[in-house]
Amino acid sequence: MDTDSHSDEKIIDVLSLKTVAVIGMSKHSSKAAHYVPKYLIDNGYDVIPVNPTADKILNSRCYDSVAEIDGPVDIIDVFRPSDQISSIIHDCIEKKPKVIWLQEGIHDFESEELARKSGIIVIFNRCMLAEHQRLSP
Repeated sequence: MDTDSHSDEKIIDVLSLKTVAVIGMSKHSSKAAHYVPKYLIDNGYDVIPVNPTADKILNSRCYDSVAEIDGPVDIIDVFRPSDQISSIIHDCIEKKPKVIWLQEGIHDFESEELARKSGIIVIFNRCMLAEHQRLSP
């Protein structure tokens, strides 16, 4: 699977945004959907968990959906299978983030195009942790 065509400079710009809602954030510390957001928190990001099966993760209130989050969100980071992306993207578009970031292995071209047409930057098949480590000084 390919990745998006964003330059390193564009990814650095995106990584400068600090409010991140994480769809599919996990309570289980061995899963990427837990340790990636934990890394982001440890590196100064304001992480908002979105997981309808938990009340709190990493001492933060969980939301059932991005629609329930009060206030703006810069990045929506998605840890859900590609076959669920269509409905997730529609919810994300309503929230109007600057960026939708689909983690490694996640890609749905048609849904991504809808987001782009709404003015949202779409990053796919990349890990925020890996990109942050690769591009941070």
